[in-house]
Amino acid sequence: MKILVTGTAGFIGSTLALRLLARGDEVIGVDDVNDYYDVNLKEARLARLTCQAGFTEVRQDVADREAMAEVFRVHKPERVVHLAAQAGVRYSIENPNAYVDANLVGFMNILEGCRHNKVKHLVYASSSSVYGANEAMPFSVHDNVDHPLSLYAASKKANELMAHTYSHLYDLPTTGLRFFTVYGPWGRPDMALFIFTRKILAGEPIDVFNHGQHRRDFTYIDDIVEGVIRTLDKVASPNTEWTGERPDPGTSKAPYRIYNIGSNNPVELSRFIEIIEERVGKKAVKNMLPLQAGDVPATYADVDALIDDVGYKPATSVEDGIARFVDWYREFYEV
Repeated sequence: MKILVTGTAGFIGSTLALRLLARGDEVIGVDDVNDYYDVNLKEARLARLTCQAGFTEVRQDVADREAMAEVFRVHKPERVVHLAAQAGVRYSIENPNAYVDANLVGFMNILEGCRHNKVKHLVYASSSSVYGANEAMPFSVHDNVDHPLSLYAASKKANELMAHTYSHLYDLPTTGLRFFTVYGPWGRPDMALFIFTRKILAGEPIDVFNHGQHRRDFTYIDDIVEGVIRTLDKVASPNTEWTGERPDPGTSKAPYRIYNIGSNNPVELSRFIEIIEERVGKKAVKNMLPLQAGDVPATYADVDALIDDVGYKPATSVEDGIARFVDWYREFYEV
């Protein structure tokens, strides 16, 4: 297939594009390679793709309406995986406008491109952060998610609502994927695993929020990508049993689906740090701090819908995943 993937200089996007190319798909990769974090890392990710047959690089901002309309007109993708976004819960408190531009305007441009170019399936990144103030565990796609705790979370919930509208009005099949704390080789420098590994190796203190009592459903990158591919290949369809009297948030009468992709095995942050220490071979100097604004104390994914519909559940243990990341980090940064 010809697949448009946005965010191909990113952590998930670059890994997904490699997998799609390996199975014989043609990939149109869109990324503006902005400087939210280390551009050298983004360029290194892209270098793994640009040398391969079947990959076309397009350096554009998804928030540029005319540029994105042209990308769709020229390349005519059959399916789209939209991963480009302004990421980060904490940064959304500092720079809210960046989230409006990338996550709302950008997503609108993707929806319009899909609508006007007869795209057969749009898969897009949502986030576990949409569960916000919910406390019932594990988080289910059938739960109401109307109480976000950050603008980032609100922008991802808005994407789900926008997608449903296009599924309903234009019969565009859309699938939203709520990712749970993705980690692994080639990861983002602003994520905990990257920060902790770098600072422990350098002998610098690490900030441990919520006194290490956070619980996160850490999900290894290869498991995330496998989930994306399986849902991409299964075009969203209407739920014929859906009713407005008992509306199910995870499905619809329209061709619209929502899935969690998480390990279904939350790990306390203090244990996560212990595993890094064991792999690195050094103890961390810890600066214990309270819960940060916008953060949630725990995430835990119910993946029953993913298992039922595509027969998949993430399986990589956090011990194996961290080991692979630390090995990559040492090699990439020659530490």
